[in-house]
Amino acid sequence: MRVNHLAAGILTLAVAGYPAISSLESHAAAATARPFRTPASFPIPGPQSGDQQQQVPESSQTLKVQTNLVNVFVTARDKKNSVLTDLKQEDFKIYEDGVEQKVAFFSKDMNLPITLAILIDTSGSMQNILGAEQDAASRFVRTVMRNKDEALVISFDFDVNLLADFTEDPVVLDRGIHRATISAVSSGGVVTPGTVPQGQNGGTDLYDAVYLACHDELASEAGRKAVIVLSDAEDTGSKVSLKESIEAAQRSDAVIHFLRLSDEPFYFHLGMSYSGAQVARQMADETGGREVEVRSEKNLEGAFAIISEELRSQYVLGYYPSNTNHDGTFRKVKVDVSRPDTKVLARRGYYAPVR
Repeated sequence: MRVNHLAAGILTLAVAGYPAISSLESHAAAATARPFRTPASFPIPGPQSGDQQQQVPESSQTLKVQTNLVNVFVTARDKKNSVLTDLKQEDFKIYEDGVEQKVAFFSKDMNLPITLAILIDTSGSMQNILGAEQDAASRFVRTVMRNKDEALVISFDFDVNLLADFTEDPVVLDRGIHRATISAVSSGGVVTPGTVPQGQNGGTDLYDAVYLACHDELASEAGRKAVIVLSDAEDTGSKVSLKESIEAAQRSDAVIHFLRLSDEPFYFHLGMSYSGAQVARQMADETGGREVEVRSEKNLEGAFAIISEELRSQYVLGYYPSNTNHDGTFRKVKVDVSRPDTKVLARRGYYAPVR
């Protein structure tokens, strides 16, 4: 079990002069008090992506061991939208900032361990569908999780709550998922002590939730990492911006898969415009994930099935960048497949390390 905690993100924001954005509670044994990581400067610390550095102390000196391999997880589909599972290394070409790179590692192992962060929107606009969300999410966890996989559960409305910390146990995750409740503020109730409401009707801290999940939880994890968001993608109260939340995902090498629970009438009734479709698509596109629109409870199972297929049908391409500068810049990555009429889903880039 991990020792890092979302509260570190709260401290980071508070140190920078922002009010705390979460009222984390000890919901379960998995979320009991643990040591906090030292807060860093807000909004985002040094790169976590691509190259990783390990520091091994030796007497009074520090030895830095660097590995430069960049891993890219790829899903390929044909023109009928069926997943392709028979591609070979020679079928792929990978480019960084337009320069072709030599593929040094290739695998089509569909059972690589994965670390998941499941984010559930509990703002007022989700009131009519939350129960169906929870049931579908629980079935998804039982279906997709395999040996050595881990997941956590976070809910968000006018604050961000850790409902289940990293665990391999689907039962613990199920309890966390069903612990999610619609916020009192955005559904017409009162503000509870310790919370920070945003706006007249409360708020939906989507960007904060994604930022905290990626920056504080997933950044220190290795291997495949994915964020599953269930929301209408309408943010009304976050401290961080959409760009900062996406950058946190890119720095942590996490892919965002978005199940967009479309509820335009809710916002029209409040006299508000709805921009969730664009937000959800941008989050997914810029991190290499999938955005699936869910218009009814009946579509939820199919949406989860699509995400499950994405997670379990990935090739792994690894390369050593020809650009060896440790300058902290964002490197654009593109993957091409030689087979005609093939659609590729992969990360758009990564942040180079800084010496």
